[in-house]
Amino acid sequence: MSPESYEYDVHEYKRGFTRKRISSIREVPLTIMLNGREVVTLLCTAKYPEYLAVGFLKSDAFISSPAQLTDLTVRDEGDRLVAEVEVCHDPWKDRIMERSITSGCGKGTNFGRNVATISKRKVGGDVHVAPDQILALARELHERSTLYKHTRGCHNSSLCTPDEMLLFREDIGRHNAIDMLCGQCFLDDVAVDDKMIVSTGRIASEILLKVVRIGVPVLASTAVATSFSVELARKTGITLIGNIRDDSFWVYNDNGRITGF
Repeated sequence: MSPESYEYDVHEYKRGFTRKRISSIREVPLTIMLNGREVVTLLCTAKYPEYLAVGFLKSDAFISSPAQLTDLTVRDEGDRLVAEVEVCHDPWKDRIMERSITSGCGKGTNFGRNVATISKRKVGGDVHVAPDQILALARELHERSTLYKHTRGCHNSSLCTPDEMLLFREDIGRHNAIDMLCGQCFLDDVAVDDKMIVSTGRIASEILLKVVRIGVPVLASTAVATSFSVELARKTGITLIGNIRDDSFWVYNDNGRITGF
């Protein structure tokens, strides 16, 4: 198995220069092919490539049901990974390719993503979480973030109930970490309407849109939200929490899911 990080000798300046051994997180291109056609190339750590590929396709509305999948293989070509995904429907029908510069890790690729349509969705879900549970889950997210502590080069996301962290994923980009959660829930038929996502990283609109498509009713992050994501949360009914610290957090929107609020 390839390492998650690589060791390098660098020079560190701290009141003078000294040599230091540091760890850099692994970065690998993952090209997603859908019915023989290239969709996108993501930069990732190469962990859970199947979940990442399927999660990306689900969150970008290429697939909507596990029954549509007919084949899924990941090929290691040495300098990159290739995910070959086959589906039984025509995923390209009536789809217009759009490219946009996202607030994530560079150039993002969106296909027919219609914000106006998505913002009309209402995210339901019967989940109730107490402030102490939100703070405890954020602390656990930090404690599990061993790769970040080792390299300072990744984001982390987790799928939780109010009482328990069920899935933990880490990757170079917060988009990838959330897509991996989406892909695993999609492939393993994990119900999400009573769950929440706790993550690191800024909550920009593309992150909020992914969570809307997944159908998770509560999104919480240790970082802050952009204005667009706040507006989308209020339109779609997602409970949006940000800027989680040791003993505090911000509630941008709540639909009665935070107890005592």
